[in-house]
Amino acid sequence: MATIGFIGLGNMGGPMAENLLKAGHAVQGFDMVKDSVDRAVAAGATAAASAAAAVDGAEVVVTMLPAGSHVRSVLIGDGALEAAASGTLFIECSTIDVATAREMHAAAEAAGMAMVDAPVSGGTAGAAAATLTFMVGGTDDAFARAQPVCGQMGKAVIHAGGAGNGQAAKICNNMILGVTMIGVCEALVLAETLGLDHQKLYDISSQSSGSCWSLNTYCPVPGPAPASPANNDYKPGFAAEMMLKDLKLAQQAAQAGGAATPMGAAAAALYGLFVNGGKGQTDFSGIIRMIRGN
Repeated sequence: MATIGFIGLGNMGGPMAENLLKAGHAVQGFDMVKDSVDRAVAAGATAAASAAAAVDGAEVVVTMLPAGSHVRSVLIGDGALEAAASGTLFIECSTIDVATAREMHAAAEAAGMAMVDAPVSGGTAGAAAATLTFMVGGTDDAFARAQPVCGQMGKAVIHAGGAGNGQAAKICNNMILGVTMIGVCEALVLAETLGLDHQKLYDISSQSSGSCWSLNTYCPVPGPAPASPANNDYKPGFAAEMMLKDLKLAQQAAQAGGAATPMGAAAAALYGLFVNGGKGQTDFSGIIRMIRGN
């Protein structure tokens, strides 16, 4: 078992760190929020006084932070790369822009470290249950080192290619998710106006050409998919503000690369309205309420 530094112990990072503890690793955890550190310590982690202290003596470092600016600040500004032993593996699990991910890979290489960008899909439930999907960018050697560690926090660990390709996969995946969720919500609202029962539409479409994860697993109305947030007053899950963040990252990448993504742009605009209406902490499937007009 390894000593693992874990930086970012929030809604996702906290349960991910706990799964590493359950697997028998020693975890040195740091977060700016004391309550998050306290929860990790209660689960068996050791509290670190800073990001640099969290990596001291660690063979592997996992970061799970809100945005690219935070990742850059921790790795470079707070000295995590400088404080780590040569050859330490950094597993960067935050969802950030591709350009920053590639910049961090270059900084890690210059510091004598190995790195993968490994954003995740599966939300807080997946983090708690260790059923996340990891989309991993980096060299073959770095991926081979990261795979068993990620596998203790998730059910699928997939090598997406070179530096930054994990982030590329994540923003493309979540653009699909954002677009399909809006389509499912619109269809269910249309069914309501036509007098078609939600369950009947679910029974038909989940076994027909309308079948998709947004309907089958995460159905945005109560009943058909018992584990979906719709059955818990749209408590996240995956918060709408996080979906908007990912859709904005996809749009930035599309503009930089000259890719046409009109449906992605429309989804970003709709989630922008939803979040700006005070619903940022609602599960992203709760956008059905806005589509209904309530």
